[in-house]
Amino acid sequence: MTTLLLADHDGRALADATARALTPAQAIGDPVDILVAGNDCAAVASEAARLEGVRQVLLADGPALAHALAEPLTALLVGLAPGYTALVAAATGTGKTVMPRVAALLDVAQISEVTAVIDATTFARPIYAGNAIETVRSGDATRVLTVRAASFPPAIHGGGDAAVVSIPVPETSARSQFVSAELSRSDRPDLTAAPIVISGGRAFGSAEAFRKYLEPIAAKLNAAIGASRAAVDAGYAPNELQVGQTGKIVAPDLYIAVGISGAIQHLAGMKGSRIIVAINKDPEAPIFAVADFGLVGDLDLILPELEHAL
Repeated sequence: MTTLLLADHDGRALADATARALTPAQAIGDPVDILVAGNDCAAVASEAARLEGVRQVLLADGPALAHALAEPLTALLVGLAPGYTALVAAATGTGKTVMPRVAALLDVAQISEVTAVIDATTFARPIYAGNAIETVRSGDATRVLTVRAASFPPAIHGGGDAAVVSIPVPETSARSQFVSAELSRSDRPDLTAAPIVISGGRAFGSAEAFRKYLEPIAAKLNAAIGASRAAVDAGYAPNELQVGQTGKIVAPDLYIAVGISGAIQHLAGMKGSRIIVAINKDPEAPIFAVADFGLVGDLDLILPELEHAL
């Protein structure tokens, strides 16, 4: 059995999600090849080749792949599919956009958001906002999957020396085109890869309070900042910081939830964290049911004390 993993990258560096997705890819079928698709991304391919356990890196380099548009990436993967028993991608924006199209063209059932590999054809995935775990067995000749990268440890960087093989970029009819991108910049660690995340909820009351209380603690802990959907909807934090079923899925070593009640939509995005700390003035808040440590009190009193202690 052979597996092809679609690399996630920004054109300059490999995303942490790729190293994490390599772990389940190896459990599904070994050997594993990595597909790096983009424009002027040879450096990314070289980085992927250094991941331990990779047989070879397929480099598809061309202007048509510059912005990870769905159509050319799908055509590329479908063309490579006959050589593999499984096609895998991290459940990121790219993976969620491309892999359903690949599955449809191959006439197979996609298995989404895999959190555990039981064997080469059997997988576990969360359903009902993470309140139940479904076990799925695939009978398709080619399995198409997205994996929840935060659920797996990353493969070892620097442990491999795979060959980089250039492959042609297929011609496709452009049904969409890249117009522009507006990217947010932050000095904080990436939310989906950070070992420590501190998140705030609607209890902060304003965007000013959200920044005032969370940013100093995040700086001292070198933590990423997250937010509940309620905080995002209220305008306290930008959309890219949302953690939950309709936001980002995180599983850090330490997750600190401040002023977050613990609705199931939010829990679905963070309850895989190794240690959960909840700070809330309501002792009956659902967040305490999943927390390893809980502190009942007003955040505007507790957070300054925490910052001072740090």
